[in-house]
Amino acid sequence: MDTRTDMSPRRAVVPRATSIARMYELRLVWMLAVLALGVLAASYAPIPPLWALTLKIVFLAAGVITVFLVSVRLARANELLGRASSQLEDIIANLKDGVIVYDNDFMIHMFNAAAEGMFGMKRGSVVGKRCGPERVQEKDLRFLTQVMFPSLAPQSIQRSETGAYPQIIDISFSEPVREMRTFTIPLLDDEGKPVRFMKTVEDRTREVQLQRSKSQFISVAAHQLRTPLTAIQWIFEILTKSPTMQDDDRRAAEDGIQASTKLLKIVNDLLDVSRIEEGRFGYDFKEVKAVAFVEDILKRAMATAAQYGVSLYLDRGTEEDAVVYIDADKLGMAFSNFVDNAIKYNVKNGSVTVKLERLGAEPYLQVSIKDTGIGIPPEAMSQLFKKFFRAENVSKVYTEGTGLGLFIAKNIIERHGGAVWAESVLKRGTTFFFTLPTDQSLIPTKEIGYTEE
Repeated sequence: MDTRTDMSPRRAVVPRATSIARMYELRLVWMLAVLALGVLAASYAPIPPLWALTLKIVFLAAGVITVFLVSVRLARANELLGRASSQLEDIIANLKDGVIVYDNDFMIHMFNAAAEGMFGMKRGSVVGKRCGPERVQEKDLRFLTQVMFPSLAPQSIQRSETGAYPQIIDISFSEPVREMRTFTIPLLDDEGKPVRFMKTVEDRTREVQLQRSKSQFISVAAHQLRTPLTAIQWIFEILTKSPTMQDDDRRAAEDGIQASTKLLKIVNDLLDVSRIEEGRFGYDFKEVKAVAFVEDILKRAMATAAQYGVSLYLDRGTEEDAVVYIDADKLGMAFSNFVDNAIKYNVKNGSVTVKLERLGAEPYLQVSIKDTGIGIPPEAMSQLFKKFFRAENVSKVYTEGTGLGLFIAKNIIERHGGAVWAESVLKRGTTFFFTLPTDQSLIPTKEIGYTEE
């Protein structure tokens, strides 16, 4: 959605009288007014003619000097302002990103050299002309119009909150392939009202294509690894069932099964990440009772919880009948990851509490997973959902892991129209929260590929 669509067009507001009166440029007017009053007073004052003439000369001389001094200061100020303006224009003109400045009526006032290169247009052909959404039908202006109005583009993703500035939007084109990111900020008048907008356009085509190439390489490599690993695991399973197998050999085969299982988990995680980044993870949404879904996940986690000496609890709240529209398999992966982490990074005789609650009158159900474990260092919180990241204290407690689980979980939840975040106190425990919409219209209509922020 374009950053301008939520704002009604406004014209520049004339500065208030008090603001005008305080302007430095008007000091000359007020000084001359005072001198004129002085001359007028000298003309009508009951004093000798010689004194009156002397006073007039003094006031006129003061007026000349005042005009000269103020004119010199104004000339210097205008020179400095001109230099600053010229330097600013030079900076904008030489930016590697395109810069477009337009007003409330979509009249373009600035179009720098980078924008000329991006859109294949000369500034003279667009500056001073209106570029409204209706011009998307014109071949020469279609690309520019779609960038100015992302809702008209083939694909756009809003990276910032609606109504917050700068507005950040990713825009994708397929013919030809172009990946653009726009940053839009308002330019305000004296009363804080937007009169113009500046849109910075970044061409990210090469960066995104490199990332996709990397993702495709990982996908191919993971596929090639999965087949022989599956065969190795199958061979170990056959060996453990052999009646002639010695106990030591059987234990070695069982260790082989465990190792191949862990390797397959890593390979499958890499494949999942690759599919998420390419926007082809695949989702099948159906209506599901939230409490039943959560109970099923917790039942499957009970064996692991018993192994680690951790108790599981479920607080259903008042949401016994809550229904959500989800892909149970995909969301189950995300939810299971939160629960498994809460168990593995807990303490002996610790607990994990899962709670469901409604977010007031908002159409969202919130699920929280609270543990009594080791916690997460404050400096690690901002990196928590990034690929391959594992906090230092977590790596010491549980050395295995790829750091992909939370990345996958975050993307699954966002595909469901929800949000995910965490709160933690070191050595006291961590709580992961995620939301799910109860209104199907809040779920994204299609899967979109992931790009690094």
